[in-house]
Amino acid sequence: MTLTRKTVLILGANSDVAKEALALYIAKGYHVIAASRSVDQLKQFMTDRRLPEAQVIVQYFDVTAFDSHEAFYRALPVKPHVVVYAAGFLKNNEDAMADWNGAFQMMKVHYCGAVSILNIVATDKDNRNLERIVGLSSLSGVRGRKSNFIYGSTKSAFTQYLAGLRQLLFARGVAVNVIVAGYIRSKMTAGLNLPESLMLEPIFIARSVVHPGSSFTIVPGFKWKIIYHILRLLPERLVAKLP
Repeated sequence: MTLTRKTVLILGANSDVAKEALALYIAKGYHVIAASRSVDQLKQFMTDRRLPEAQVIVQYFDVTAFDSHEAFYRALPVKPHVVVYAAGFLKNNEDAMADWNGAFQMMKVHYCGAVSILNIVATDKDNRNLERIVGLSSLSGVRGRKSNFIYGSTKSAFTQYLAGLRQLLFARGVAVNVIVAGYIRSKMTAGLNLPESLMLEPIFIARSVVHPGSSFTIVPGFKWKIIYHILRLLPERLVAKLP
């Protein structure tokens, strides 16, 4: 395939938000390299949505297989203009406290895997195409809370990594954004008892991914913007009373 348009690389492309972002990027005229372990599910999504195959390359990628990341990146058919990191994994806090493997999986997916592949992207100074890196994080990483602090700590670490990466890449003119999202109606949150009034659709978050603007931190949804600022400013004695 000859790629003549701008290209976006979506890592963790089978997440609900990532798939909606994929469709939006296609509508904008981008070529998309959709990278995921769930290759068959991605191809089925493209068929169901009748997305043009000529604009999409689906490739296998495991964010936790760190030793494979260098070879994966070097083998890309074209170096990307935009990179989106959207991989996610959730285990509830009680189970994560009792099961190290589950806790470690969240660390590998949300932080270790992100640092591994994005370091490779960021240090490739031969890639003159790179314009932007976007990471999908969470409000759970804003303050530590007893109900989800293991998951939240992995997202907090990811956000801080992106903040430093933004500073590092500024001189090269590469923008870095973090999407600090609230509750998303997705397969990852299916079955959780979450307030309906605060649920956001994947397409809503995806629009922020594709059109992030110039700010580093993007919090989609006005309710979540309010919650974000409250969480940041709330005294610790009151945070301790939150679930």
